[in-house]
Amino acid sequence: MSATVIRPIEQRDNPVIARIVRDTLKEFGANHPGTVYYDASTDSLYELFRQSGSCYFIVEENDIVLGGAGLLPTEGLPDKTCELVKMYLLPEGRGKGIGKKLIQHCLATAKEMGYEKIYLETMPELTNALGLYEKTGFRYLEAPLGNSGHFGCSHWMIRDL
Repeated sequence: MSATVIRPIEQRDNPVIARIVRDTLKEFGANHPGTVYYDASTDSLYELFRQSGSCYFIVEENDIVLGGAGLLPTEGLPDKTCELVKMYLLPEGRGKGIGKKLIQHCLATAKEMGYEKIYLETMPELTNALGLYEKTGFRYLEAPLGNSGHFGCSHWMIRDL
């Protein structure tokens, strides 16, 4: 019986989650400029998510890190809106409901933190993620919100909490 655990990021997770983020983008051919693939902060997510109004969660199964996702009060977003960021899972973590569980955890946490909406940016190459976001209540926007700096993302979505 496998045990799936969602826990806050720890400093020791930095190299593992950075590799998962970059390997996943490479796997789907989405490792292009203007994405988190090139963000220096991808190598230090523990430190990035120390800022107020943010958090990052690691998902493990049997003590193996499978991926993660976080919430960030991205500059320029409307009041009481956070961004779902850096949500990536290894292939062995997909298709088992782990991504849905991780999103639901992030949604509940965002609501607890006082946010009323959650925004995300993604790419058409990440087809599995797009379907998951749609199934969990996100709807498409026609233009980006905030100042994430990710000009490589062409799909923007939002969800009420």
